[in-house]
Amino acid sequence: MKFQPLSNALACAIASALVAAAPALAQTAKPAPAVPAAIAAAPTGPVATVNGVAIPQQRSELLIRERAQQGQPDSPQLRSAVRDELINREIISQEAVKSGLTKKAELQNELELVRQTVIVQAFLREYIRTHPITDAEMQKEYDRIKAELGDKEYKARHILVGTEEEAKAAIAELRKGAKFDDLARKLSKDDGTKAKGGDLEWQAPGTFDKDFSSAMVKLAKGKFSETPVKTRFGYHVIQLDDTRSAQHPPFAEVKANLSQRLQRTRIEHLIAELRAKAKVE
Repeated sequence: MKFQPLSNALACAIASALVAAAPALAQTAKPAPAVPAAIAAAPTGPVATVNGVAIPQQRSELLIRERAQQGQPDSPQLRSAVRDELINREIISQEAVKSGLTKKAELQNELELVRQTVIVQAFLREYIRTHPITDAEMQKEYDRIKAELGDKEYKARHILVGTEEEAKAAIAELRKGAKFDDLARKLSKDDGTKAKGGDLEWQAPGTFDKDFSSAMVKLAKGKFSETPVKTRFGYHVIQLDDTRSAQHPPFAEVKANLSQRLQRTRIEHLIAELRAKAKVE
C-alpha cells in the first residue's frame, strides 16, 4: 500500500491534472508543428513514379514534417531517404493490392480506423486553432488552483496502517515516548515514506485527501494526532513538523501547462456536446 499526496506545488498540481483520465480523442489534439522554411519552399511535382503511379510531393512533406518533429533538420540527405522510403512503400502497397490482401475485412477495418484517426486529429487541431485559450482564462485557472492549494504549506509525517486498532496502538506507543520516525519505519505500510520515517515533505493541504488535510491543519507544531485518521488508503497517525508560506511557481512558469490543461477540458466539453446531439443506439 502506498499513500501519495497529489503534489507539493502548483506546477505538480497542474501536471497531475494533465495526466488525469481524459478521453483518448482529447489526447490527439496536438497543435500542428511549425513548418521549417526549407520544407515550405520544397519543390513541386511528384516525388517519383512507380509502375505508372505518381507519388505526390505533399506526401513527402508530411514525412519530412514528422522527421522535423523528431529533431531531424531538413536536408538533401533526409529528402533522399524519405524519397526511398516512399518508393518502397508504393512498391509494397502495389504488391499487397495484387495479392488481394487489401480486400480482407480485417485490413479494411484497420484502414478505416487509421482514416478516422487522421480525420479526428485534424478536426481537433482545427478546433483548438479556432478556439484558442486566452491569457485571461489561464490566469483564472492559475488563481483557482492557487486558492485550492491554499497559502500555507505543511511539513508532516505519517504512519499508515491497515486497521483502527493498529493506529490506536501506534498512538499509545507515541504517548509513552516512542519517536515518531522510528515507529513509522517499523509500522507504516506506506512504502514511499516508510524509509524516511514517514516524512511527507512540504505539501499544501489541498494536495491530500480531505480527511487527512483537515486533521493535519488542526495540529500544533510538533504534535501528533490523538485519534486515528481514516482515508481511502487506511488509517493514519499524523505528526506536524513545521509550516511555512506557500511557494507557488509564477504564472509565466506554468502558463504552457495551463494552456494544455484548458485545451483538454475544452475538447472534453466539445465531445460531450457532440455526443449529446448524436443518436447512439
